[in-house]
Amino acid sequence: MEQQFLEGIHLFNAQRYFEAHEALEAVWLKASGDRKTLLHGLIQIAAAFHHHGRGNRAGFRSLLEKGCAKLEPFGAEFESVDLSALMRQLRQWRKHLLHESSLPAPRLPQIKLTGTSQRG
Repeated sequence: MEQQFLEGIHLFNAQRYFEAHEALEAVWLKASGDRKTLLHGLIQIAAAFHHHGRGNRAGFRSLLEKGCAKLEPFGAEFESVDLSALMRQLRQWRKHLLHESSLPAPRLPQIKLTGTSQRG
């Protein structure tokens, strides 16, 4: 797995969503097929949380939904990304937004990698 992909995951997990978006986009530009779709979904999720941090609720909601729609077909794991864990975390955010909850927001998501390549 290339360093820029791992760096994008590390930046996402450090809540540096704009930088994560940029790092993942550099990998996405060279990708094709399912890998390109996965990366696009992760980029949209990073951009969503960037909007969340800036208080742009509409941008957050829109990109969260688009990113989730791209990731959902992949199942539990793809490209060493633990998608089942990520999607569980994102479902909590979607539910929170849907119900306009007055409860505290869920924890910010973390992208976990399977195997020994995990970082962050």
